[in-house]
Amino acid sequence: MRGANPPASVGVIVLTMAARVPASKSPVARVLARRTVAAAAELVERLPDGRLKCYSCGHRCPIPEGREGVCRVRYNEGGVLKVPWGYVGAIQCDPIEKKPFFHALPGSDALSFGMLGCDLHCGYCQNWFTSQSIRDPQAVAPPRDVSPAGLAELAAECGAPTVVSTYNEPLITSEWAVGVFSEAKRRGLYTAYVSNGNGTPQVLDYIRPWIDFYKVDLKSMDDKHYRELGGVLANVLDTIQGIHDRGIWLEVLTLVIPGFNDSEDELRRAAAFVASVSKDVPWHVTAFHPDYKMTDRGGTPAATLVRAAEIGTEEGLRYVYAGNLPGRVGRWEDTRCPECGTTVIERYGFRVRRNRLVAGACPKCERPVPGRWDARVEGTTRTNGIPLPVF
Repeated sequence: MRGANPPASVGVIVLTMAARVPASKSPVARVLARRTVAAAAELVERLPDGRLKCYSCGHRCPIPEGREGVCRVRYNEGGVLKVPWGYVGAIQCDPIEKKPFFHALPGSDALSFGMLGCDLHCGYCQNWFTSQSIRDPQAVAPPRDVSPAGLAELAAECGAPTVVSTYNEPLITSEWAVGVFSEAKRRGLYTAYVSNGNGTPQVLDYIRPWIDFYKVDLKSMDDKHYRELGGVLANVLDTIQGIHDRGIWLEVLTLVIPGFNDSEDELRRAAAFVASVSKDVPWHVTAFHPDYKMTDRGGTPAATLVRAAEIGTEEGLRYVYAGNLPGRVGRWEDTRCPECGTTVIERYGFRVRRNRLVAGACPKCERPVPGRWDARVEGTTRTNGIPLPVF
């Protein structure tokens, strides 16, 4: 079904005029230009010189008439900030552990959807076919029309209790996410972002009423490295703190890349920062594999991930996980009670082998384990990562 109009309750106004595409837009962007609405009022400011300042991501682009922001999907048309709406570039139903969320509805499925475009340009991106499709002609992910209600209905039909905006950078398409999430909430579903964390206080406030879980990729603790990727470290650190301060369930991931961010000093600084936000924030250290434009090095050794996990524990974090190497990182796939050491959730890769939590607490010492637990979704039948049709 073709994308429906966004509900007025989410603060988005539909434009009925024909799109006038900025000359700098790529062929893919030209196709997307007719799938747009006006930006949420909370995410745009009109500057005295007529430019529109966008607050959807940390770039805070001041966009002149006829031009686009760094993300290349938000642009100024006739004094109106146009933003994406009404399509997906990728969609799949798969384990929530794959996002990864380890402290949110373990053992359940998540309907994952994404649009196109990103505000960063990481050379190792594992979702480059969607995130870089507007910059890179080799990245092809044709948009498919869908409505917010259609996505929420699909999640319910698949038995997925969570709807996740992922695959591209969800912050730059937050109006669409809020439209989808508002429909999901009407059906009693949970909602989540999988994001690079290059946010602003304005966008966090905008999505806060509609979002339950948020995973941030903390890519490096070196600002020079972040600038190579197209971002600024301080923005990401501020966003991580802001997510936690707003009461959204937060998990942080660091993809450990040989020769880029795998030094003990940098891993220790990353762990120390996460612990400064809260020692209860789960920190995932996951294995890199050569992809996209970064094929000049091998994958991350299991020993490196194990050492990174040990560093996280040394810095005071209570829940540290090593991922992407099932069966090769020992106890670092499991959730253990920090009080008595009991294994409360046993995993193998993205599979939950055993969940011993009782009302969100350790069955032995009864210490609460922080997270978002819901007995209603335990034992949900999974689709095992089957791609889904859009309707």
